[in-house]
Amino acid sequence: MFNLSELLIHPVVFVLCLTLSNVFMTFAWYGHLKNFADRPWWIAVLASWGIAFFEYLLQVPGNRVGFMFFSLAQLKIIQEVITLSVFIPFSIYYMNQPFKWNYLLAGLCLLGAVYFMFKS
Repeated sequence: MFNLSELLIHPVVFVLCLTLSNVFMTFAWYGHLKNFADRPWWIAVLASWGIAFFEYLLQVPGNRVGFMFFSLAQLKIIQEVITLSVFIPFSIYYMNQPFKWNYLLAGLCLLGAVYFMFKS
């Protein structure tokens, strides 16, 4: 039989929490450009704050779990990879921005950063 508290303290939980957190963050930071473009900026701010609340509900516990397994620098580089992995599909499919090869090149640079951050 499994222990739920042990299951929740796992590196996969960290990655899932940060991925979902980044979905909320991306909508909070950029979704208003599409959804609230015709409204005053302060309405977009309030909407973004509301979305960011849910981002932090996932990000804070996710980072606490992740810090049990990774260094602070490793947490940051994982977060950057997740951010780019969430942002590119958001940009293309939700914001209807064209794909650019720079996205792939940026991803390759991040993979290099991951390599050096985790190299012992």
